[in-house]
Order: sequence, then C-alpha cells, then structure tokens
Amino acid sequence: MPIDPYILLLLGTVGLAALLPARGTAADVASGASTAAIAFLFFLYGARLSTREAVDGLKHWRLHVTVLACTFVVFPLLGLAARGLVPVLLTQPLYQGLLFLTLVPSTIQSSIAFTSIARGNVPAAICAGSFSSLVGIVLTPLLAAGLLGSAGGGFSADSLVKIVLQLLVPFLAGQVLKPWVGGFIGRHKKVLGLVDRGSILLVVYTAFSEGMVRGIWHQVSALRLAGLLAVEAVLLAVMLALTWYGARALRFGREDRIAIQFAGSKKSLASGLPMASVLFGAHASLAVLPLMLFHQMQLMVCAVIARRRAHDPETPATPTAPAAASRTAAGTGPGSR
Repeated sequence: MPIDPYILLLLGTVGLAALLPARGTAADVASGASTAAIAFLFFLYGARLSTREAVDGLKHWRLHVTVLACTFVVFPLLGLAARGLVPVLLTQPLYQGLLFLTLVPSTIQSSIAFTSIARGNVPAAICAGSFSSLVGIVLTPLLAAGLLGSAGGGFSADSLVKIVLQLLVPFLAGQVLKPWVGGFIGRHKKVLGLVDRGSILLVVYTAFSEGMVRGIWHQVSALRLAGLLAVEAVLLAVMLALTWYGARALRFGREDRIAIQFAGSKKSLASGLPMASVLFGAHASLAVLPLMLFHQMQLMVCAVIARRRAHDPETPATPTAPAAASRTAAGTGPGSR
C-alpha cells in the first residue's frame, strides 16, 4: 500500500508551519501569496479541462449523474449522520472538517489511474471527475453555507463573493483562454504540475501557520485523531461498497462500475484545500486535517482494490468492442486536476 510522496511533502509543510509559523508581516505576505496561488491554480484547472471530452462524456449521462449523486448527496448525508459522534469520538471542530470533507468534489487524476489499472471505463472516469470538479466550484460553497453555516468559519455573502472571485472567475478565464494557452500548458505539463502542487503547499503552510499562532492545535489529542481515523475508515468502506453494489443494482456494466466506484468514493485534496482556505479562514487548519487524512487513506485502499480488480476473472484481458468504441469516441487524454 503506497504512501503518496506528495502527502509526505504536505506533512513536512505542516511540520514547518508548526516550527516556523508565519507571523505579522510575514503572515500577511503569505496570505496574499496564497490568495494569488489559489486563483492561478483554478485558472490552470479551467485551461486544462477539455470541452470536447466534456461534450463526449454527456453520452454517459446516467454514469455521471450516479457519480454526482454519490459525491454531493450520499457523502453529505453520511457526514450529517456522523454528527451523532460528537463529542464521543469527535470534537465539534473535527466534525466540521469531516462534514466539509463530504462536500468536496471527486478527484480526477487518481480516479483515472485506478480505473485504468482495474481495466475500467477510463474516458468515463475522466469526464466524471471533470464534471464533479466543475460542479463543485459552485455546489461545495453552497452546501457549506447550508450545512455548516456560521459554524463553518463565518460563511457569509462575503465568503460567496470570495469564492466567485478566487475560484470561479479564474476557472472561467482559463476556459476562455484555453485556445491560446492550452498548447503551452500541454507542452509544459510537468513544470506547471509542480507549480500547482507548490500552490497547494503554500495554502497548507498559510492555514496551519494561522492555526499555530491562534493555538488551535491544543484542541486536538492523539485519542481524538485516532477516533477521526476510525470514522473516516468506516466512511470510505461504506462509500466503496455503495458505489460498487449500487452501480450493479442500477445495471451498469463492469467497466462502468469500476469508474463509478473510483470516481464516486473519493474526494479531491487539490480542490478541497483552496476552498477550505476561503471558507474557513483562520479555522482552515483543523478543517483540512480530515481531508488530508482521508486523501491518503483512499489512495492506499483504492490501490489495493484496483490491483485486485485487474486480476479478477470477470475482467476481460482486452476491452470489449463496445467499450473500445466508447474509448475511441471519448478519447483518453489526461483530464484536469
């Protein structure tokens, strides 16, 4: 079960914030740089999203509706049910972070990778993750406003304006400018990948620095962290089972069920961290902790499942004719983050 090297970088960034948190003028500079980094990050998301892939993906609308329902309906309902675990297993701030985790869009890259390993419907995974990210830019803040309210770090009309300016406007700008900048981004994919990952590290450093300065970490004990991990393990297990057996009950083919399971059971760290920074402000450090832990857990568990699916006797060695035709129509180019 692999440990994502990027998670190690994230943990190292948290450690740096604990030892050398930004204060005073340095905190203001870090906050401003973080805001600019978030805007640039979502500009890159917009410039990477292939409009052609999205249009082709509409042919699988039942699959995409299923993934969106898992991501933005079933997950939040389970998050609300976890409210009964306060204060037995979770503190109120950790529960708010857990609930926020359930509102975040699905991943793209890891969903595609695991779907490919398991010999599932890769084009469907690309489109499902892209649609989820696009819908999440609008729906995640609205769900946070309704379910977290003022407890979620003071969500208000001002927070909504910040979301529009920092996330939605840059994303739309990326889509508009894609014909001119798309080629450049494609040619420098690796370099820009380092840039957007570096942007997320900056967001993490800023959030956890604020938490250290405000003494917010005194609210978390090792026992509470263990309780959070246990709750997240159950949450992931429930979603993996629901997406697999639910898709079977809805009469999806095996390749589509694989795409639904991996796209519908995961949450995006890349989208969730910037959103938490905007929505929770000074409370973002505790709010993103459940998401960071869940992200690593889902990678480890889904890596094992994908490898087992690849050796499942039900899985054909080569794609069936309809599946191959589907891949040809939808394309297999990389999606946005």
